[in-house]
Amino acid sequence: MPPTGYQSPFENTPGLRNTEPSFETISIVVPFYNEEECAESVLREIVACQPGSEVVAVDDGSTDRTWEILCSVPGVTPLRLSQNRGQSGAMFAGLRYASGDLLVMLDGDGQNDPADIAKLVELVRNGECDVAVGRRAKRRDTWSRRAASRIANRIRRWFLHDGVSDTGCSLKIIHRDHLDLLVPFNGLHRYLPAIFTHAGLKIAEIDVNHRERQAGISKYTNFDRALRGIYDLIGVSWLLKRKVILPKLETRD
Repeated sequence: MPPTGYQSPFENTPGLRNTEPSFETISIVVPFYNEEECAESVLREIVACQPGSEVVAVDDGSTDRTWEILCSVPGVTPLRLSQNRGQSGAMFAGLRYASGDLLVMLDGDGQNDPADIAKLVELVRNGECDVAVGRRAKRRDTWSRRAASRIANRIRRWFLHDGVSDTGCSLKIIHRDHLDLLVPFNGLHRYLPAIFTHAGLKIAEIDVNHRERQAGISKYTNFDRALRGIYDLIGVSWLLKRKVILPKLETRD
């Protein structure tokens, strides 16, 4: 059953897209930046939880042994960016490369539980939503990070009205047709629900597991997040007001 809401502008254009989108194959996109301590265990867990799925591991210009590790894990398709482009850049590159009908996103630090992927896939395949996103039920972060996240989420919802309580949860699933709605920018991964809601897609948010970081340290500080968040809110607000969502195209028989 195809998702409701968004209609691809290529739906009725011969030779570009099938009229009925498929939901058979799954690609899982995972960005990494200097995660040599946990990359192998994270990827092996994903492969074990989702046998038969394409796992695209994107090295975002790491300076440690991350790339070597990504290339060594069986069942993984490694990609490497020649320069660091941030989480959103790496994620966007992986989504564009992936071949699956359904595209799953999650972090490379091990805090997202791959066992939750099946729940999100089921929601989309059953036609209950167009996009499924995770909501961290019991966050395993510091008090200051949790507090900063709550404040940021409230401000974002007030500005963008995306109806999502935890946009910072990286575990999300979309259909590959939805890529037509995206343009790459820093912070894109945090604003996917707002972009898809604006396009008329139905979003479902469900509780997912959240774990402590397996190893290493976070690449962000609360100050960095707050400063970038201000710029991002202004930019995304402008984008949503000015972006043109193409209607379904029709051709003469």
